[in-house]
Amino acid sequence: MFSVSVSLRKLTKISFYVPLCKRVGSLLSSPHSSVFTVNCNCIVKRHMSSEPKRIRTEKKMSAKKIGTHNGTFHCDEVLACFFLRQLPEYADAEIVRSRDPAVLAECDIVVDVGGEFDPKRHRYDHHQRGFTESFNSLCPENSAGLIYLHFGRRLLAQLMQLKEDDRVVEVLYNKLYENFVEEVDAIDNGISQYDGKARYKISSTLSSRVGYLNPRWNSKSQDTEEGFRKAMKLVGEEFMDRVDFYKSSWLPAREVVEAAVKERHQVDPSGEVVLFSQGGCPWKEHLFDLENELQVETQIKFVLYPDQNGHWRVQCVPADLHSFQNRYFISLF
Repeated sequence: MFSVSVSLRKLTKISFYVPLCKRVGSLLSSPHSSVFTVNCNCIVKRHMSSEPKRIRTEKKMSAKKIGTHNGTFHCDEVLACFFLRQLPEYADAEIVRSRDPAVLAECDIVVDVGGEFDPKRHRYDHHQRGFTESFNSLCPENSAGLIYLHFGRRLLAQLMQLKEDDRVVEVLYNKLYENFVEEVDAIDNGISQYDGKARYKISSTLSSRVGYLNPRWNSKSQDTEEGFRKAMKLVGEEFMDRVDFYKSSWLPAREVVEAAVKERHQVDPSGEVVLFSQGGCPWKEHLFDLENELQVETQIKFVLYPDQNGHWRVQCVPADLHSFQNRYFISLF
């Protein structure tokens, strides 16, 4: 289950220093580095009834039970259930969809329903009036949805085959929150990206696509079980694809930029020029992050790299990540 308090608007980004060692480099180049297992076991279609909905796996039912609410489903609890299903202890868990307190009391973990937030008892709801926590208060070094906050590092460590305290896990934990989980959090809580009236609508977000899998208001069948199963598959595939991108492409680019920043004085004594041994590497985001993390005092102004034809190119570093002005031009005035 994912939730954010209104304090999400006040979040500040925090950079982390992550030296990527040769051991990680060898991991990223492994032929198995992009192979992940998505655990979205089949759901047996059942007719509508007043009884709580139970999602059963094809394997023999485990004693573990994941509880969430029945009826219309949303991206936050669907993604939470997917996250939990990737952990060994919940891999074969039954997903019980109900609002009956007696039924939920029998579950090993409950998300997005029940009116309780008690991590010691694995109760993760945020709808109750007594829930006054912000994610800064729950986890000062980073904000995240409740399930991602408590299980995200272990989930990524398992997928990456690294130790939970590995710095690469911490980098991806923050990056995936910023570029995947936070959006789901904010949409579920009605928090806008900006102040003022929107110029256009975005209707293709992951949360929107999950919402479209619910039965239409005038459908003859209002059974949500089949849609919930499809939604788990949808969010699972997108999350795993994002993990694979950051592991197989984003992290290697970061390594290239970090090496160039550390060796910049060998290129030019001023330290204002970096050289990439290969072209095509997306460098801007990494350069700005690494300047902060490595405490670079003199701003880097130029980037040298070879193009596809073997010719050398020079590019000015922009004033900031999204600026059309460059640092060199600004420094002249």
